[in-house]
Amino acid sequence: MAGQTVIVSGLKPAAILQSTIGGAPPSTAAGAAVNGDTTRKVVPLSKDALQDFMVSIITQKLQDEKKPFYVLDLGEVVSLMDQWNVALPNVRPFYAVKCNPEPSFLSMLAAMGSNFDCASRAEIEYVLSLGISPERIVFANPCKPETDIIFAEKVGVNLTTYDSEDEVYKIKKHHPKCELLLRIKPMNDGNARCPMGPKYGALPEEIEPLLRIAQASRLTVSGVSFHIGSGDADSNAYLGAIAAAKQVFETAAKFGMSKMNVLDIGGGFTSGQQFTTAATAVKSALQQHFSNEPELTIIAEPGRFFAETAFTLATTIIGKRVRGDLHEYWINDGLYGSMNCVLYDHATVTATPLACMSNRVNLNCSGSKTFPSTIFGPTCDALDTVLRDYQLPELQVNDWLIFPNMGAYTKAAGSNFNGFNTSAIVTHLAYAYPS
Repeated sequence: MAGQTVIVSGLKPAAILQSTIGGAPPSTAAGAAVNGDTTRKVVPLSKDALQDFMVSIITQKLQDEKKPFYVLDLGEVVSLMDQWNVALPNVRPFYAVKCNPEPSFLSMLAAMGSNFDCASRAEIEYVLSLGISPERIVFANPCKPETDIIFAEKVGVNLTTYDSEDEVYKIKKHHPKCELLLRIKPMNDGNARCPMGPKYGALPEEIEPLLRIAQASRLTVSGVSFHIGSGDADSNAYLGAIAAAKQVFETAAKFGMSKMNVLDIGGGFTSGQQFTTAATAVKSALQQHFSNEPELTIIAEPGRFFAETAFTLATTIIGKRVRGDLHEYWINDGLYGSMNCVLYDHATVTATPLACMSNRVNLNCSGSKTFPSTIFGPTCDALDTVLRDYQLPELQVNDWLIFPNMGAYTKAAGSNFNGFNTSAIVTHLAYAYPS
């Protein structure tokens, strides 16, 4: 069994993790345990293993229907949690459910100890339906409908954010035992693709009045939250935001308010070098401004960090047209479905050919001549264009295109425009057995 990789699909991720790590608590290194003298470790799929798995799905299950589908690499999720725990061991992740609410994905995160950032009653209901306790939820929406606040009180979600007077009044009326995090606007949004500051966060001159109003309403302000913005954010933005949060802590103490004990550093994390740089900046700022706060609980709201690279989308070519050198392809998913991240998240997608029907000997068409290509989604709307002037080899109807890193803000926001459904999820996990 030395070095062998076994792919398991269609199983509940929590049960897989339980059997893999032997029921070890979240503090144990994720994905590894010793059972007898055999160590089993959950690992991400290699590129070749992922392709082989997708080909097996296409040939064994989708020969007739050829529906688009995702592969969720649970090994990648485990690896990302390992990276988080190593880089930011004192920061508790509250995964932002809005980024991707796929149940197997959420269950895997929950089994590894993640908590959850919910922005609505629907998201809270969804997380609770997975057996996750309300104590593991922060209602991280500074502007909530009164009915959602009433629901949060009913189910025991007792931590939320605010950045306006009206929100204080609503919470005082409907959920007075709820603890508050004052959300502030970072002065630097990190030049993120999706900045948060224009919509949320108290300005510096609003902080004292908002603390006073909560104090007068006899509500507990437990801490401060911020969000530097989502997608390719400049990690240096955390430095100024954490410094500003410290000033809020000091202002609350000056007012004689209960000692704050929660700092929510929000999201803005992307896996890879950006996360490494961000973690360094966060730790430096925390050491500078909060080293004398031993009882401080530090939380974060990562979304794309966990979701983006864990999902790969497979689509079928359903139509083709050639005009000179320009090749045009229609696929059975698009901007109204899984690729709405192009519109909502300003994402840049990439495609890899999988010529399952026309070139099984050379599935990726390696060495083949490429042509400028346009990829359309299946709807009748011309806006539904996924890629333009993208170099691809000659492909045929019923071949496939693979889109990696498709987990952030995709399926969650999809529609059924023109009757085209969003893609199904296929879940798998890879086990590696070292010698």
